[in-house]
Amino acid sequence: MNEWIQTWHEAATTTLGLFWMALWAFGLGYLISSMIQVFVTRKRMKQSMGDAGAKSVFLGTFFGFISSSCSFAALATTRSLFTKGAGLIPSLAFLLASTNLVVELGIVIAIFLGWQFLVGEYVGGLLLILLMWILVRFTRSKRLEERAREHARAQEERSDDDNIPDWKELISSREGWRQVANQYIMEWKMVWKDVTVGFTVAGIIAAFVPQTFFQILFVGSDTNDPQFWQILLQSLVGPIAAFFTFIGSMGNIPLAAVLYGNGVSFAGVMAFIFSDLVVLPVLRIQAKYYGWKMAMYILGIFLVILVVTALILHYTFSAFDLLPSAENVKSVTDREFFAIDATFFLNLLFTGLSGFFLIWKWRTTGFSNSDDIFSERFLFWLALLALIWLAGGLIVSFVLI
Repeated sequence: MNEWIQTWHEAATTTLGLFWMALWAFGLGYLISSMIQVFVTRKRMKQSMGDAGAKSVFLGTFFGFISSSCSFAALATTRSLFTKGAGLIPSLAFLLASTNLVVELGIVIAIFLGWQFLVGEYVGGLLLILLMWILVRFTRSKRLEERAREHARAQEERSDDDNIPDWKELISSREGWRQVANQYIMEWKMVWKDVTVGFTVAGIIAAFVPQTFFQILFVGSDTNDPQFWQILLQSLVGPIAAFFTFIGSMGNIPLAAVLYGNGVSFAGVMAFIFSDLVVLPVLRIQAKYYGWKMAMYILGIFLVILVVTALILHYTFSAFDLLPSAENVKSVTDREFFAIDATFFLNLLFTGLSGFFLIWKWRTTGFSNSDDIFSERFLFWLALLALIWLAGGLIVSFVLI
C-alpha cells in the first residue's frame, strides 16, 4: 500500500513538474495571441498572409518559429491569424512551425534525445509544412474554409475591426492593453480544463504504466532491425500513444525518450513527437474554433503528413547510417524539474503578468460563466477531479513521513 501511495506522489509531482517546465511557454503564447487579436487588423493581416503563395507560407512559418512551443497557445494564435484574414495554408504553416521549429523545444530534445532527434525535429517540421501545403492545396474546399473563418470570428465575439484605431494608437494606449489583458485571461479560461486533465493523465502514465507496455504497443520494438511494415505500424501507433500521453510539445519529449529507450524506432518516436496536434484536447479546441468539419479535415491532413514525414526521416537517416542509439536517454523520472534556472525566472515573470492581467480584468469587466455545453461541464468536473488527485498526491507524502 505504501508503495502505491509513493507512486501516487510521484505521479502528482511529475505532473506539476512537467507543467512548470512549460508554464512560461503558455504565457508567452497567449500574450502573443492576445496582442495579435487586439492590435492587428484583418486588412493588414490579409495583406501579408492572405493567400497560399510562397511569401505567405514563409511568413506563417517565420512567425511560428518565433512564437510559443506550447500546442494550446499555438492554437489560439493560429485562430487569431485565420480570423484576421490569413489563408488556411499560411495559418496551418504557423501552427506547425510554432510546435516544431521553436528554439526552446530543440533544447529539450537535445537534452533528452540527442542531436539526431534535434535535426529530425527541425527538418521534419519543414517537411510537415511542405507536405501540408501540397495536400491542402489539392484537397481544400473554399466554402469549408470560409465557413470555418466565420465560425472562428463568431467565437471571438468581435464582429469587425475596420473601425478600430490603428495599431500604433492602440499599442500606446491604456485601453489597448486593457483589451490585451482581457483577451489573455479569456484564452486561459478556454483551455485550462484541457490543460489540467492532459497534464494529470501524463503524470499518471509516467508513474504507473510499466515501460513494457510501450514495447507491446509498438510492434517490432524488441528487435534491432525491424522490417518496413513494423516501422510503418509504429509510425501509425505513435499518434495513438500520444493520445494517451499528451501534454503538449514540450512535455512530450521526456516521454518520447522513454519510448526510444525501450526500443521504439526512430520513425515511431518522431511520429509520437509530431502527434501533439492530432489528439483529443486539440481536436476539441479546433472544433470550438472552426466547427467539427474543419477540425476533422485538419486532423486528417496532419495524420497523413506526420506519418509520411516520420518514414522519410527514418529511412533518410538510415541511408546515411545516422540512426541514433537508444543508450543513455533520460526518462521523465530522471529529470530535475524544479531548479533555480532560466525556467524559474521566466515562470515568475509570466506568473506575475498573469496575476496582473487577472486583477485588471476583474476590476474592469468582471467574470462570467458561459460553460453551458454538456461537454464543457463534463470536462470541468474531470479537471476538478484531476486537481483533487494532484492535491492528494502531494499531501500523502507527508503522511508517509
